[in-house]
Amino acid sequence: MTKPTHTAPQYFDTFDSPVGEMIVVIDEQGLRHVDFQQCARPLAMESTWVRNADACREARQQLQAYFAKELRQFDLPLAPRGTEFQQVVWQELAKVDFGTLSTYGQMAKHLGRPTASRAIGMANGRNPLSIILPCHRVVGANKKLTGYRGGLDIKTFLLKHEGFQIEDQTLMV
Repeated sequence: MTKPTHTAPQYFDTFDSPVGEMIVVIDEQGLRHVDFQQCARPLAMESTWVRNADACREARQQLQAYFAKELRQFDLPLAPRGTEFQQVVWQELAKVDFGTLSTYGQMAKHLGRPTASRAIGMANGRNPLSIILPCHRVVGANKKLTGYRGGLDIKTFLLKHEGFQIEDQTLMV
């Protein structure tokens, strides 16, 4: 698969958060990336991106409000790139509200693909809009915290931030 060429500029900004430096990338269609920069796999910066704090202001402010416990639902134009299947999974992720959870199996059932739990997990792992599309709210059927692009420490932080109790990477319910 070749990377699409961009005629419109893509803007980025970075900011500090309780989980370390984050990056947002936006273009005229909407938010393309929200990611953690202090993790095992930070988002690779593209040479064509232009730093522009003004263009990224709304996304940055909403994320900061989320971390300050002043915002539970984001209102941003989203434009993640992915396969058709990934897009469907990410749309399902958007339905998992603040303070609620889903499992990979539940998502698979909701999408009419009850045997696709692993594929759902893979699509979650490629989610380019961390926190905004809340893949941190998806856990294993046994309530174990499983894979997260930013790392399980960040997933644990985000779930505790939303009011969940976690011990030894397991949700306490």
